[in-house]
Amino acid sequence: MSIWQTKSWQEMLNKSNQTQKYFEFDWVFVEKRSIWLWQFGLFVLWVNKKTFNNEILVKLKKLAKDEKVVFLQVETLGYNADFLLESIDIKKWYYKKFITPFTAIIDLSKSLDEILSLMKPKGRYNIKLAEKKGIKVIEAEKNIENIKAFYDLMLETTSRDSFSWNSLNYYIDFLNNIESSKLFLAYFEEKIISAGIFTYEAKEAIYYYWASTSDSKYRNLMSPYLLQWTAICKAKELSCETYDFLWVASPWDEKSPLKWVTDFKSKFTSDIIEVSTSYIYVNNKIKYNFLQILRKFKR
Repeated sequence: MSIWQTKSWQEMLNKSNQTQKYFEFDWVFVEKRSIWLWQFGLFVLWVNKKTFNNEILVKLKKLAKDEKVVFLQVETLGYNADFLLESIDIKKWYYKKFITPFTAIIDLSKSLDEILSLMKPKGRYNIKLAEKKGIKVIEAEKNIENIKAFYDLMLETTSRDSFSWNSLNYYIDFLNNIESSKLFLAYFEEKIISAGIFTYEAKEAIYYYWASTSDSKYRNLMSPYLLQWTAICKAKELSCETYDFLWVASPWDEKSPLKWVTDFKSKFTSDIIEVSTSYIYVNNKIKYNFLQILRKFKR
């Protein structure tokens, strides 16, 4: 079971107003989300072969009708092998993609020395450089002060790199409701210069959020590399089997906005795999087609 298919995850989404409500049956969690004004969709995110089958799909279609939603979206998750849904009225597509189909992973069955040896030379070098420069990484208490420090760095990062962020309350809810989450802070002397939020659930460690200072005098200290290495070591300590970097560009997409993020992550591993396939079942075709037309105009 993935972290996204846990009750704590669903309650965090509910508390932070990301979802209207959720349903649980047959070991599968279903999110009801607002998609436009008073229209809703059902989302079943990141299910694997062990927890999902076509019998559940039949029940989900009935739930979509009972809830009068526009559509049902299912996203699969498979680190070893993906799986396909078989239904004549469900197609490969999505209304909203929550994670990219591709991710970078580290096989944690390998020793730390093996993991280091498989990194790009620049990755190993930057980890050692950060240590040599005096960077210290700690697993921080999940209190308001530390979460605020992370959030302040996040505002710097998003301003610099032009990507979206969540509210401070969202990160507070995330860290306080997801028991398996951890907050790591990287210090140079007394100053926090990078930070990351990670989860360690069901044998899967996930690099979820990161942030770093924009101050040029700290940028060459390579603290994000030591931060990552610390999180990887923690995953080994907790007997996780996979370390997932999330969100990397498709290998053939040279213009992806994730290209620079992928470049950073690929210094730790060359193991980039396709893990997710999206499927959609349209419950109300008139409303769905109308929404698709509206989205085209918004672009």
